[in-house]
Amino acid sequence: MGKRIISRRRGSGTARYRSPSHRHHGAIYHPAPEVVGEGKVLRIVPAPGRTAPVAEVAAPGGAVVRVLASAGLATGDSVSFQEGKVDRGSILPLARIPDGTLVSNLEVKPYDGGRLVRSAGAGALVVAHTGSEVTVQLPSGDFKQLLATCRAQVGAVGGGGRRERPIIKAGKKYWSTRTLARAYFKVRGVSMNPVNHPFGGGAHQHVGRPSTVSSGTWPGAKVGRFSRSTRKKRRLAQQGGS
Repeated sequence: MGKRIISRRRGSGTARYRSPSHRHHGAIYHPAPEVVGEGKVLRIVPAPGRTAPVAEVAAPGGAVVRVLASAGLATGDSVSFQEGKVDRGSILPLARIPDGTLVSNLEVKPYDGGRLVRSAGAGALVVAHTGSEVTVQLPSGDFKQLLATCRAQVGAVGGGGRRERPIIKAGKKYWSTRTLARAYFKVRGVSMNPVNHPFGGGAHQHVGRPSTVSSGTWPGAKVGRFSRSTRKKRRLAQQGGS
């Protein structure tokens, strides 16, 4: 009797393929806009399930908030909220951040908490201020215009050298990927048996059929490259018209 393919098993959401949420810090977003002034970094803590470390900051009013730790941020540093100095770790509106500044954890809409540029080592560049909008160059190289009231964190995200550390043994790889709820290894479909995968079996390892499937294919055969015919037709029409 064959098994379900790995993509279907992961999609069912069982504990084996789910991220262990009890080890996480929870959602890390910018503090509420009512938090204004300077805070002090209490400590930098590792965050399982995230590539970037987390900083615990004593915010004005006595509350302790968690923010993404910027590169170079250390215990005892001061962090500004909403207004103040433009220094690493400060969370300010884009209108208060000058051109040429490296920022991270950008808000797409004002006060949404930060949605863009949140992975370790990532950083965006403030390019220009034009009235009520600010142009930012994302790590991909694309330019995006955001409202000047959107907040961002000054500096790149910390933990940028994590990929340089070698993984010595397979067990380390297993636990690191399990924390991130990612697949530890991926077995090719052509190397499986016919009962385990639509691409399995044969005299030698080859697919033996078109590897593209339509969007309406039944789940057990929905493997390979998902290429919708409408996109193909649109692409061919654009090429023919040019």
